[in-house]
Amino acid sequence: FSLKELHGIFPWLVESIFGSLDGIIVGWNLRCLQGRTNPNEYSVALDFLDPSGPMMKLVYKLQAEEYRYDFPVSYLPGPVKASIQEQVLPECSLYHNKVQFPSSGGLGLNLALNPFEYYMFYFAISLITQKNSPATHHVSPSNSAYFILVDTYLKCFLPTEGSVLPPPSSNPGGAIPSPTPRSPAVPFSSYGMHHTSLLKRHIAHQPSVNADPASQEIWRSETLLQIFVEMWLHHYSLEMYQKMQSPHVKLEVLHYRLSISSKHHGSPAQSSYQALHAYQESFKPTEEHVLVVRLLVKHLHAFSNSLKPEPLSPSAHSHTASPLEEFKRVVIPRFVQEKLYIFLQHCFGHWPLDASFRAVLEMWLSYLQPWRYAPEKPPQSTEPLPRSVSEKWAAFIQENLLMYTKLFVGFLNRALRTDLVSPKNALMVFRVAKVFAQPNLAEMILKGEQLFLEPELVIPHRQHRLFMSPTLGGSFLSSRSPAVTDASFKVKSHVYSLEGQDFQYKQMFGTEVRNLVLKLAQLICQAQQTAKSISDHSAETMASQSFFSWFRFTPSEVNGSYTGNDLDEIGQDSIKKTDEYLEKALEYLCQIFKLSEAQLTQMMMKCGTAQDENGKKQLPDCIASENGLILTPLGRYQIINGLRRFEVQYQGDTELQPIRSYENAALVRLLFRLSSVLNQRFADQMEVLCSREDFVGRLCRYHLTNPQLVQKIRYSPVVRDRTSHSWGPRISLRFLASYRTLISLLMIYFLASWFYIGPVGCTFIILIGYFLYAVIMTFFFEGWKPHEY
Repeated sequence: FSLKELHGIFPWLVESIFGSLDGIIVGWNLRCLQGRTNPNEYSVALDFLDPSGPMMKLVYKLQAEEYRYDFPVSYLPGPVKASIQEQVLPECSLYHNKVQFPSSGGLGLNLALNPFEYYMFYFAISLITQKNSPATHHVSPSNSAYFILVDTYLKCFLPTEGSVLPPPSSNPGGAIPSPTPRSPAVPFSSYGMHHTSLLKRHIAHQPSVNADPASQEIWRSETLLQIFVEMWLHHYSLEMYQKMQSPHVKLEVLHYRLSISSKHHGSPAQSSYQALHAYQESFKPTEEHVLVVRLLVKHLHAFSNSLKPEPLSPSAHSHTASPLEEFKRVVIPRFVQEKLYIFLQHCFGHWPLDASFRAVLEMWLSYLQPWRYAPEKPPQSTEPLPRSVSEKWAAFIQENLLMYTKLFVGFLNRALRTDLVSPKNALMVFRVAKVFAQPNLAEMILKGEQLFLEPELVIPHRQHRLFMSPTLGGSFLSSRSPAVTDASFKVKSHVYSLEGQDFQYKQMFGTEVRNLVLKLAQLICQAQQTAKSISDHSAETMASQSFFSWFRFTPSEVNGSYTGNDLDEIGQDSIKKTDEYLEKALEYLCQIFKLSEAQLTQMMMKCGTAQDENGKKQLPDCIASENGLILTPLGRYQIINGLRRFEVQYQGDTELQPIRSYENAALVRLLFRLSSVLNQRFADQMEVLCSREDFVGRLCRYHLTNPQLVQKIRYSPVVRDRTSHSWGPRISLRFLASYRTLISLLMIYFLASWFYIGPVGCTFIILIGYFLYAVIMTFFFEGWKPHEY
């Protein structure tokens, strides 16, 4: 094919692979393609889309001719789309000199992208646009072709060893030129000062582009990372979006909007309400999305940690540092930190309270531990002691203080609302506590908080605010920030740049957060007690499931009380894991916050999970009112999480209770009619017999009466005053409708046939035996009613 023909089919080819932007065309569905299920298609896709494969060769071939392809602005993340539509240019250099108004009759704004950008835009955004594919629920995201390609592209364009491989070229000895600056098609205001890219700064001192291939690797590396960050992390609400903007930027935008209000630029300016609506975005990241972002975070840590040590001589550094090394130094604070922080805040506040939050949690913990991805190996030790966090990471912790402190408070608030008896939830609390309990980490976080809380004495307000202007989303390709020796100033700049000048910081080791930790420790103790009671109940249940206990009649079958728990199904092994996780988590929390034994003892006394004198759970927390007991918020929490419960029992007429699963419905109705006829006909005679004070009267009362319950039972908190019914003597034959009773009688008749005893004789023996049994029981337990059970 000629270049012109390839240029024409390139957009169609990209859409055929990654799917359409509206999600209608699925394309190759790389997110569902796995080597285990489709090995041939899997290998072909990876080979075709490999950085050195046919698709990328086509991209570089078209790149050499400086072709441009339109990408609709309407499919960009919400904040970027809304700002461009208001003719305000985002800070990120990725969008500079690319926005074009449509020609007359056009449908909307477009970005004019070069082939590499166009390809990567489609590749990155397919993770968002194709998220509703039903097949994605049945595959492992980390084994999909898409996940493998992301890892491959990161390793190729952000290498931890060596340099980026030069792109293949059709010209021998030639190089693909970097994109040349283009004049904007429409005047735009910018969020901040335009930062020149490192690529432009680097090649400004070169005689030609081809003279230094390093400029090529920097351009591709930066473009790839910017696209990934913008497509995957640049999604948040208007409130968070405005919070990140500095005051002078807001003033600049306001002046620009006022200046264009009287001019005509093809379309009128949006009203405030329309602008507000345009910025709002319903962003619901999927678990696969979070796993891909975690892969990006882990690789960026490894990429940044592969930075070569700086030489002692400053002059040597200025002459020997390559653009890639400079990129490694600033890649996380300039590109990722701000957007990842807001992304995590969004997930912590909106993710469902279930076990799927583990993906978000592990991504957060991966960012908090850059030392895990450092090239140096931990010293070999015979004792399995936890590895201490080196002091060289103090600067990273201080410059990411909110990642550690504010998000930790956010996790505490989530943990206080989850069911800690669940092994998966207990594991998440254990993971966070274990990470923060690493030796020396809590001390460095505390040092960072102390630096932030130091009084500001000599730093002018204007200079302070200028340093805090958000530059993280722009290209690092600008000149570096001046060296700041004041660590306190650095920490304050980090906090205020992310949260604004009016932010009220909540200390992680302050009284308020400490009380939350004590409350979490209390819930951990309650969960341990609940897990233990579930384990004991399960053990008792298994012990009682013998052959003869299957024929036993228990009162719970009739009154309908539920003595189990929804967590009975998790099994003994899971309960044991839950107890281990919670025990270690409590130990780690005590280490982090220096909780004393006295505090733990006092907290456990307030736990409220002690068992009462009968060995049963106490009632949920309630308050008494004129309408009866009313659950408090604590009581509702206790019921939801299985910590306490009401023993709900059937309190009405036992003859009219719902038909049970172990009863024959036809026999229940037939025997009820028969009992009703007998009770109506012989009511007076039964009343006379039961009123006698001799042995006959006691025997009749034992069989025929249903006295009001003497023992006080636990009612559900509906009403306090209940109408009591005292029924007179009556016959109840419902026990004969039970399958257990019928099977037991059949087995007795079957065994009697072995001894040549007929049905009539067997029935007579059963009646005699039962009469003797009833006489004995009348002497000891007159109140118990076996015939009703």
